[in-house]
Amino acid sequence: MEEEGVIKFDLRFTAGPAISMDTLAELNNWRNILWKHALIGQDPARYDGYGFGNISQRVGPRDAPVGKREFVISGTQTGHLEQLDNRHYARVTAYNADINQVVADGPVMPSSESMTHGVIYDLDNELRAVLHVHSPDIWKTATAQSIPVTRSPVEYGTPEMSREVARLFSQTDVREQGIFSMGGHEDGIVAFATSVEEAGNTLLTALARSEL
Repeated sequence: MEEEGVIKFDLRFTAGPAISMDTLAELNNWRNILWKHALIGQDPARYDGYGFGNISQRVGPRDAPVGKREFVISGTQTGHLEQLDNRHYARVTAYNADINQVVADGPVMPSSESMTHGVIYDLDNELRAVLHVHSPDIWKTATAQSIPVTRSPVEYGTPEMSREVARLFSQTDVREQGIFSMGGHEDGIVAFATSVEEAGNTLLTALARSEL
């Protein structure tokens, strides 16, 4: 398994002001819930001690073009923090998997998974939230739960992962399920939906089923 938390794309980052907490309220509330369920966090015994998990929400115009569907996302290596505030979120304004580039601004650099989030928003303009967590229980039971799984050689945060997610959308029922497992990214699970609440509930349902 590859190293956790490393930014693998060409990041064009500009330091800028923090995002309004009003904008972040629902996303941050769900981040608290996921952290309490240990789906986001940091554990010295896992992933070489790196923090894990990241969440995002669309904030730009609904008619924004592909590659420019603006979203806010938790900053890189913030998993260890129990509580986040607006100093811990970045705004991604553009992304291009073909040239492996992400453009972002804010008080912190965006998550190393930002490219994957952007690609998911591009695949369906109705989607408004993407939650990437780490769950050994869901990951190990993904096949038993009929959760779509990306091919194991494909690493997170790469153009190859972007193409693999697109493959899931075209060849599986992942859009209907709103969740997939990252076969080559240990314990990596991604949920997405038209709202943060819907994506969060999808994760918690999968977690509950994994414990049966």
